[in-house]
Amino acid sequence: MPRAAELLRVAAQTVPAADMPWVALANAELALGQSDAAEQAIDRQLERAMRDVGALLLKGLLRERADDARAAVSFYRSAIAQAGADAKVPPSLQQLLTHAQEFLARADGEFGAFLSDKIGGDLSPVMAEALELLTGQRQLYFQQPSVFYYPGLAQRRFFDFQQFPWLADMMTFLPAMQAELAAVLADGTAGFDPYVRRQPHRPAPNNPLLDNEAWGAFHFWKDGAIVAANADRCPATMAALALAPMPRIMGRSPNAHWSRLKPGAHIAPHFGMLNCRLICHIPILTAPDCTLRVGSEVRTWDPGVPLVFDDSIEHEARNAGDQERVVLLFEVWRPEIPDADRAAIARMLEAIGDYGLDA
Repeated sequence: MPRAAELLRVAAQTVPAADMPWVALANAELALGQSDAAEQAIDRQLERAMRDVGALLLKGLLRERADDARAAVSFYRSAIAQAGADAKVPPSLQQLLTHAQEFLARADGEFGAFLSDKIGGDLSPVMAEALELLTGQRQLYFQQPSVFYYPGLAQRRFFDFQQFPWLADMMTFLPAMQAELAAVLADGTAGFDPYVRRQPHRPAPNNPLLDNEAWGAFHFWKDGAIVAANADRCPATMAALALAPMPRIMGRSPNAHWSRLKPGAHIAPHFGMLNCRLICHIPILTAPDCTLRVGSEVRTWDPGVPLVFDDSIEHEARNAGDQERVVLLFEVWRPEIPDADRAAIARMLEAIGDYGLDA
C-alpha cells in the first residue's frame, strides 16, 4: 500500500485531473491513516463527478471520523439518494452503504431526542408528527390515486368518524348486523368470494391474494347494482347502508360489502382509484392483532369504532392474529367535493364506461 500511494501521488502531479483515479489515491491514503490527504483526493473526485456514490460515501466516512456529524449526514444522505436513483450499488460499496444507513438512523434518533429535549414534550399530535417527519422517523405519503386525481384536497389519512352524523345512525344497526353476519357464517359462508378475482378477457391482477379466500367479500352493492341474493339475507345491513351518502354512478357505485380477513392474511400496500371518495369500515367482527396502515399511521379495528380513511394514500391491512376479522366496507363522497363537481365526476366515470376503457 505505501508503494501504491507513492506512485499515485506522483501520477496526481502529471496525469490530467480528468484521467486521475482520485478514489484509488484516497483509498490508499486512508489505508495509511492519512485522512487529510485522502479527503483532498476525494474532493478532487467530487469536483469531477459530484454524484459519484463511492466518493460521496467515502467523503461521509472521512467527515464522520473527523467528528463532523452534520457534514457526514449530508454526504451519506446524498450517497443513498443517488444510489436509489441509480437503482444499483456495486458489491464493493455495499458494506459502506450499510454503514451509512446505520449512521443516519442513529443520527436521526439522536437529533430527534435533542429536539424533543429542547422543545418539550407537550406537543399537539400534528406538531409531534411534523418533528418525526423532520427527523426521518416517519415517512411522508401523499394521495396517489390510480385513475383520477381531484386537486386541492387536504392530505388527510384518517377522518374523525364523529364528523359524519349519519354514521351514528348506522351504528344503531350494529347488533342486528352482527347477528346477520353470525347467521351467514353459521351457514357455511356461502356468498363470500375472493375479493381479488380474475376477469374474463383481462390480464390477471398482480396481487398475492388473487383468487384467495383469505381476503373475502360478501357483496351487498357491486358496481352500482344490488346483489340481491346477499341483500335479501341481511335486511338490517341494507337498511344501515341506505343511510350512507354513497356515490350513485351508473356501472360504478355504490359498492358495499363485508370485507373478511382471515388469520395470516396480508393485503399488500396499494392505492385506491380516486381521491374524491372516502372508505368507511364499520367493525362487525373484531379480532386481536389486526392492523390497517394508511400512509405512516397504523390503527386497529375496535368494537363500535368506525374507521374512515382516504384510500388514495398508500395503505395496507394485516391479520397477524388467529381469528378472522370482518368489517362492513363502503365508499362515500369526500365531504369537501361540491355537488356540482360530484355530478361532473359521475358523468365522467359513466362516460369512461361508455367509451369502453378500463379505469
